[in-house]
Amino acid sequence: MRLHALPRNWLGLAAGGLVLLLTGCGAGAPRVTGALVRVNESDFHIAASASEVAAGHVSFRIHNYGPDQHELIVAPERRNGLPLRADGFTVNEAEILSSEPGSINPQQPGRTELLNVVLKPGRYVLFCNMEGHYMAGMHRILLVR
Repeated sequence: MRLHALPRNWLGLAAGGLVLLLTGCGAGAPRVTGALVRVNESDFHIAASASEVAAGHVSFRIHNYGPDQHELIVAPERRNGLPLRADGFTVNEAEILSSEPGSINPQQPGRTELLNVVLKPGRYVLFCNMEGHYMAGMHRILLVR
């Protein structure tokens, strides 16, 4: 059947369906909810586009440059530092879980994820807790005013 021979309402329905299909593809994807901080993770290093943000909704766009898996955990800073596990190389996540605003699971190199959190004023540690990464310097401070 030739295109010009199709009824006009069919073309309209097809175009409308295509629009719904294209706009619906990202409907479940996380969206930036407040201040955006871009975080780049690489071997034993975390870089952030901001060192200070306003309290409230904050979105972290985290990209793993590799070469290994990395995660990102956001935790309030503690006066004596974050508690370590018995291994002495990783943070004891069980001890900070109740105060942790958010985290992402380990992601493969090349992946980008969005983490939305609500932060109260204070100092927060952004860190990767893969084996030895925190102690090797893969952490940074974010000031929330």
